[in-house]
Amino acid sequence: MHLKMKKTILLAKRAGGILLDILYPRHCPVCDGLIPPGRGLICPQCLDRIHWVKEPVCLRCGKEIAAAEAEYCYDCSRHPRSFVRGYALAVYDKTMRDSLSRFKNAGRMDYADWYAAAFEERLGEELRGLQADCLVPVPVHRSRLSKRGYNQAGLVAKRLGKILNRPVLHQALVRRRRTRAQKYLGGRERSRNLEGAFRAGRQPVRGLRVLLIDDIYTTGATAEACTQALLSAGAREVYLACICIGENDE
Repeated sequence: MHLKMKKTILLAKRAGGILLDILYPRHCPVCDGLIPPGRGLICPQCLDRIHWVKEPVCLRCGKEIAAAEAEYCYDCSRHPRSFVRGYALAVYDKTMRDSLSRFKNAGRMDYADWYAAAFEERLGEELRGLQADCLVPVPVHRSRLSKRGYNQAGLVAKRLGKILNRPVLHQALVRRRRTRAQKYLGGRERSRNLEGAFRAGRQPVRGLRVLLIDDIYTTGATAEACTQALLSAGAREVYLACICIGENDE
């Protein structure tokens, strides 16, 4: 393809993106304010409101820990994990709690573009280094999917898969029954709530290194339940990437 033609196609794509921004204006994923067309995915001043996960972090789930010598957070030191390693963008504080609530419950699907871009900017090297064969989003139950219209983890996985150049297996996991909202339950209740909630779907993962995608990691109950279902289906290894992660309880 000639260089001139490539430039023409690139300009056309940019023009199309700006047109979409005009027809369907983006909202800042932090303040929810409208972003003018062509001005990015987030208000520049809102970046300072995010508590990005910083080293040292737990070598298992990726939560911030007080000292690197500890190696593991309080939860991971007490409970075995079936996934190899977890990675997270931001601490689950009020700012990100509000952001994810709008993302899941208020139709702010455009937030997924920024979440995926943030993964690329802050964790792209680490995620590529995993050499995952595929991405698998944590599924939602069909009744919730019907009501909401989309799976928030699936939206992020789709965009991140393009960035990492890896396939996204949306049907590798199935949520077989509707569970109570995890945020209203304690640690032990969360585990019981998810017992048998996930099973392997119609897309095989046997022999594959899987990168599991979710929006929030708190106690790890959801990640563990999904990981066990994937490993039972023959997955080689499971890693985890989530938008937000809770604070160390210790």
